[in-house]
Amino acid sequence: MSLNSIDRKKEILELLDAKGKVNTKELVKKLEVSSETIRRYLEELESENKLKKVYGGAVKINYGVIEPEHIKRNSTNLEKKQSIAKYAAKFVNDNESIVIDEGTTNLQIVDYIVSVKNLKVITSSYPVLSKLISYENQGIFDGEVIFIGGKVNLKHQRTACQMSIDAMKNLYVDKAFISSEGVIDSFGISSIDQNKALLSKEYIRNSKESFVLCDSSKIGIVSMYKIADLNELDFVICDAEPPSEWKDKLNESNITWIEAK
Repeated sequence: MSLNSIDRKKEILELLDAKGKVNTKELVKKLEVSSETIRRYLEELESENKLKKVYGGAVKINYGVIEPEHIKRNSTNLEKKQSIAKYAAKFVNDNESIVIDEGTTNLQIVDYIVSVKNLKVITSSYPVLSKLISYENQGIFDGEVIFIGGKVNLKHQRTACQMSIDAMKNLYVDKAFISSEGVIDSFGISSIDQNKALLSKEYIRNSKESFVLCDSSKIGIVSMYKIADLNELDFVICDAEPPSEWKDKLNESNITWIEAK
C-alpha cells in the first residue's frame, strides 16, 4: 500500500471522527481520487472494523447508538423531509383514518393534510398532536384525533410503552405513516428504541396500507430493533432512489419505492 493511500485513509477516519459520517462524493472532491478508489478505501476500512459502509458513504461504528433529541432532529435535512411529507400527504383522502408515527419527517405531513375532510388521526407524538390542536384552534382542521397514551419520553416528546402498544391493538386504520432510523434490504426498517419499534410494528399490523417515510441518510443504516421486513410494507417514500443492488429484493417484496421530488 502506498503512503498516499495510508494518508488518505487516515484523513477519511479523521473526517469520520469529526462528523460522524462521510459522503463518497465529498471524499472524491477532497482527496482528488476516483469514486472507485474511495469505495475501495471504505471497504478496506470496514474490513478493519473502523467504519460501517452505508449508501453513499460511511458512518462511525457507534454512530446512531444514542438517538438525537426531537429538537435537533427537526432541523436536520428539513427540505428533504418536507418534500417527502408533501408527497405522502397525496395518499390521504377524505373520510379516512390514519396513523402518524412520531418523527420529524412525519411531523411535516400535518401541514399538508389539514384540509382533508372528516379525517381521523392516531398518533403517539406530542409535536403532531400540538400542531393539530393549533390548526383546529385556527379553524383549519376539523378532524378527530386519538392520542396514544402511556409513559411519556420527555426528551423525544412521544409515548411508547406497553400501554401504548396495548391501546393500538384495539384500533385499525386505513393508512399508517411510519418513521424509521434505518432501512436496508436485508433487515428491513429498524429503530434505536425498542418500545418505539414495537409500537410502529403494531401500527403496520393494524393498517390496510403502510408507508415508510425516510430521507436518504437512512438508506443502508441498521438500528438494533427491527420494526418490519420490507415484504411487510406497502410503500417507501424517500428523496432518493434505492441502491441498484436492492432491485431484486424490492421486486420480491412487492413494495413500491417512491422517489419524492
